[in-house]
Amino acid sequence: MQRDLLLVLSSACLLASAPVSLAQKKNVQVLKQTVISNLQSGYDQYRQTALQIWNYAEVGYKEYKSTALLQQTLKDNGFSVDTGVAEIPTAFVATYGSGKPVIGILAEFDALPGLSQEAVPERKPIAGKAAGHACGHHLFGVAAVAAGIELKKLIANGQLKGTVKVYGCPAEEGGSGKVYMVRAGLFNDVDAVIHWHPGDRNAVSLGRSMANISAKFRFTGLSAHAAAAPEKGRSALDGVEAMDYMVNMMREHIPSSTRIHYVITNGGKAPNVVPDFAEVYYYVRNRDREVVRDVFERVVNAAKGAALGTGTKVDYEITGGVYDMLPNRTLAEAMYRNLQQVGGVAYTPAEIEFGKKIQSSFAYNAPDIGKANTVDTLRPDRDGDGGASTDVADVSWTVPTIGLGAATWVPGTPAHSWQAVASGGTDIGAKGMMVAAKTLALTGIDLFTNPVLIQQATEEFNKAKGPGFQYKALLGDRKPALNYRSE
Repeated sequence: MQRDLLLVLSSACLLASAPVSLAQKKNVQVLKQTVISNLQSGYDQYRQTALQIWNYAEVGYKEYKSTALLQQTLKDNGFSVDTGVAEIPTAFVATYGSGKPVIGILAEFDALPGLSQEAVPERKPIAGKAAGHACGHHLFGVAAVAAGIELKKLIANGQLKGTVKVYGCPAEEGGSGKVYMVRAGLFNDVDAVIHWHPGDRNAVSLGRSMANISAKFRFTGLSAHAAAAPEKGRSALDGVEAMDYMVNMMREHIPSSTRIHYVITNGGKAPNVVPDFAEVYYYVRNRDREVVRDVFERVVNAAKGAALGTGTKVDYEITGGVYDMLPNRTLAEAMYRNLQQVGGVAYTPAEIEFGKKIQSSFAYNAPDIGKANTVDTLRPDRDGDGGASTDVADVSWTVPTIGLGAATWVPGTPAHSWQAVASGGTDIGAKGMMVAAKTLALTGIDLFTNPVLIQQATEEFNKAKGPGFQYKALLGDRKPALNYRSE
């Protein structure tokens, strides 16, 4: 009996690892061509949806209109939607299908404060608006939803088997929304996750992101007349400035790859009043999360020392914390092949003129504008990668994960800039969005039709994590910081 069982298991393993037949490859390619055609047919609809969210420009955890629009789009297309997940009102999980494999697609939709901008190639904030989609998350969410809908259609038609989940992920910009979703176990049954991000080129990268802890340090002192009775006051702003000075001296004595940045969010209201409250908002980053933990503790000690030295009190709130990205070459190579099939973004003459005006505003030499219509070579995992941070990283330590960047901005455009907002409000942004939607959907087809791909990606994932790895969020056990964007 044991020998018979071994023979059955051996046969199953051989079947699972057998190469995909030519007939299967042809069928998969037919499905992919159908999806590409369907998505292109829906260009105007998806463009309008993205522009609606671009106009809403809602900041982290306040994306009520944006999430409602995406949820309704998914419901209208047959998904069941679980909303308010992980104790976040604007987070959701939309599901269609049943059984394995379970493929997740990430969707984001938060904007950035202070970057309002019209869709024109010169700096021109929109009157009465403060925020803008300078990281292109209005495009991010719509492309993810579009890809999910196409995969749902194939499942509904019996051409694919399994489950597709679209995750509505709020507050990526400093709010660590996905960390709470990971912590709540929302990805525990998922076999693979795919995502994308707006950018100025079309690429799949194995580079790493930076781990990050962010926190707000709040000093309290005593108010007094700054001229008539300064000795009676204890300046909370002095506490902030003393902390900042000590942290800036500390930069010489930390690993050179570390990044520390801050803004004083509240420094008092009038020069002739000793401020009894002041607040400074800090980010600490490094590719090694243990370095982040260590440096952050030193920043906390600087705050305590500053309070002691200025006769004030300080407390702090960790508002965000994310891991470094865990790359997966198996999934990257599959996604890269699909991106090559989809190709880049071709600009019209009017878009080229718009793009060159945008490029003229840069303080550096921009790449050729035609780069948007090319696909970068698959970049290797390099120690030098990872200048930014993302909560996608926490997902990548929970389930095999891969993403791409698509040219939604004029080549050379930096993220978090008015130029990115401007491009994102035009067809330049929408065309790049469709490159992403097509690539995500095609990669999803591969994951549904090729169990060996998931098996190999999972094996690589488990090996990369290492034995005994246990996920523990950098932001601890705190509840979502739903008001981290509030004054």
